[in-house]
Amino acid sequence: MADGSVDDQGPVAPLDGGLPITARQEQFSLAFVRMIAAAAGCSIKWHETDYDGVDITIASSTEYETYYCPEFELQLKCTTQHDLLRDTYFSWKMERGPFLKLTHGKRYNEAFLGVLVIPRDDEPLLNQCEQHLLTGSRMYWQHATLLGEIDDDANSKTVHLPRSNLFDVASLRSIMQRVGEGGVW
Repeated sequence: MADGSVDDQGPVAPLDGGLPITARQEQFSLAFVRMIAAAAGCSIKWHETDYDGVDITIASSTEYETYYCPEFELQLKCTTQHDLLRDTYFSWKMERGPFLKLTHGKRYNEAFLGVLVIPRDDEPLLNQCEQHLLTGSRMYWQHATLLGEIDDDANSKTVHLPRSNLFDVASLRSIMQRVGEGGVW
């Protein structure tokens, strides 16, 4: 009775969907950003691949001082590694190739790194009832130009995303306004 129906021993729990944890994390991080973007009045443009070092583009339909319909690119990561949280920042290790693509000086659009910290494996990703949808997840972000440089002989770089850079509706609107006004990071 894998369908959650009742057998001779009582109710049977529905089976898990079977998606591997890394795929769940990817899907959850995309859904998290989509909810924030929708609440901020922005839209998402999907990339077929993240070959260029980014996963999605977030776009506005607003006219700002300098630009109409500004957008920026976002590289998404997702983790349950709460031990990477420090008092003032979240520490994240990036491999050389993706780091160089994300921070490339000739990138046309502004680019950001966002790391979603989700509940540990033994905790639910979200709780839902009739009144609300809650998650213990939070995303930290940083503009790519502020991630620093990587040493010539290094295979990776550990970057610090300020804990004050919490990706929420207010911060997304602020980022978009700064991009729309041609702001320099």
